[in-house]
Amino acid sequence: MKKAGMKRRTFGALTAGAVVAAGATTATRARAADKVLRFVQNGNMTILDPIWTTALVTRNHGYFIYDTLFSTDANNEVKPQMVEKYEVSADKTLWTFTLRDGLEWHDGKPVTSEDCIPSIKRWGARDTMGQKLMDFVKEFKSVDAKTFTMQLKEPYGLVLESLGKPSANVPFMMPKAIAETDPFTQITGQTGSGPFVYVNAESKPGEKHVYVKNAKYKPRAEAPSGLAGGKVVKVDRAEIIEMPDPQQQVNALIAGEVDMIEQPPHDLIPIMKADKGVQLVDWNPLGQQFIFRMNHVVAPFNNPKIRQAALLCIRQEDYLKATVGEPEYYKVSGAAFVGGTPYAVDAPNGMMVTPDFAKAKALLKEAGYDGTPIVLLQSTTLPVLTNTAPVTKSLLEQGGFKVDMQSMDWQTVVTRRTKKDPANQGGWNIFHTFAISADLTNPIANSYMAANGDKAWFGWPTDPEMEKLRDSFAKETDPAKAKALAASIQNRALETAQYGWIGQWYGPGGAGKSVKGWLKAPVPVLWNIEKV
Repeated sequence: MKKAGMKRRTFGALTAGAVVAAGATTATRARAADKVLRFVQNGNMTILDPIWTTALVTRNHGYFIYDTLFSTDANNEVKPQMVEKYEVSADKTLWTFTLRDGLEWHDGKPVTSEDCIPSIKRWGARDTMGQKLMDFVKEFKSVDAKTFTMQLKEPYGLVLESLGKPSANVPFMMPKAIAETDPFTQITGQTGSGPFVYVNAESKPGEKHVYVKNAKYKPRAEAPSGLAGGKVVKVDRAEIIEMPDPQQQVNALIAGEVDMIEQPPHDLIPIMKADKGVQLVDWNPLGQQFIFRMNHVVAPFNNPKIRQAALLCIRQEDYLKATVGEPEYYKVSGAAFVGGTPYAVDAPNGMMVTPDFAKAKALLKEAGYDGTPIVLLQSTTLPVLTNTAPVTKSLLEQGGFKVDMQSMDWQTVVTRRTKKDPANQGGWNIFHTFAISADLTNPIANSYMAANGDKAWFGWPTDPEMEKLRDSFAKETDPAKAKALAASIQNRALETAQYGWIGQWYGPGGAGKSVKGWLKAPVPVLWNIEKV
């Protein structure tokens, strides 16, 4: 990665490369008069099923072409989106949802309740918040083409928060035939009802993904706010440009060959600040949190003492300095549920902040760790994650572990983390990721807290006590008691060494000065944006 002092690097070769990456095809040139928005995500996208994977680039794709029943606004309040109205019975167990007029799939067929029910079920089989909701669902029924009901076994306090969940996995609505795909099999069709239409014939993973404005989409009447309100598309065409080299991204933005960069590396921000043709946009003010995930089903982390030893090696400042650098853009916090939010409480005894290598070594000896190297996956193409694995390798080795760090692109990490094979047979022991903070602010939304075995997020922890605590939180209506339960859930995660939270970070996106209307939201959405 080039440092900020390299701003005056020659643009010639990189500009040509950016044009190639942008896929300047005959079809593109023929649209020269159209308004085309070129957007570079934080990594390449090869998976197009936002229910099958939690990869954020795929989540972004989902927001472009699909729609949701509910969405969160700029104040993190849940608002109707595809739903026109909803009713709840007096006993809080029967929910009735009515779709708004004008909803239509990209193939021209109307959106119906028969589409929504399997969409919710498929999402509910994969997403941890969806799984918890489905634990309370007795049945769904289609009343008519626009209305369906959800009968609960007992009252559940997070129905709207679940259906309006902002990030991965998002309960996107899909046509019935697609939604009925096995949740553990990737879908093949890309038919949605959202504000953009995916152009498969012009898209090529590794180069670009092409979207055109859905001329038949009917936005809500409300002004856009966060992910809610009217999704008004103000360009004719949007292209996701696959450009993994961050220096090339910045050079292409300065040269006007791309319009937006989702997540430029922090060490290149000074270059953009210094250029008069570029603006920095704080589109996700709540930020993100780095995650350290262990595999609970294969040795040696199937032993909780060895997992505990690993967590005792964590020193957040090391990660944040290595990945972000400037204190302006990071925050050390021992709180799993994001420092500064209602359920945040610091982990006791400095855990997740200050390491205790001596105690880690003692635990490894007590657990009988035999020195087999830990297989640590390093992503090399998602810049903000590239340096997390080397930090983990250093910290774990100081705590008595042996570590085999294996480098690969992010999409390979995304694929490999689904495997439960032994680490020396193509599986894994540790990988790093990050999540948007908006998805981590309570024990149900936070997918890393789920401990329901095979249904849990990658790493597959099993802990009935944790699931009882999460159920209690879901039912609790008293804010003080809910906060106490959240603290108990965090303590349980520490006791069983379920996962590690290794620092909060922030960072602006980059855009050309002609770009206006980039909404503040946990997701970099492309509606409301115009080029002036």
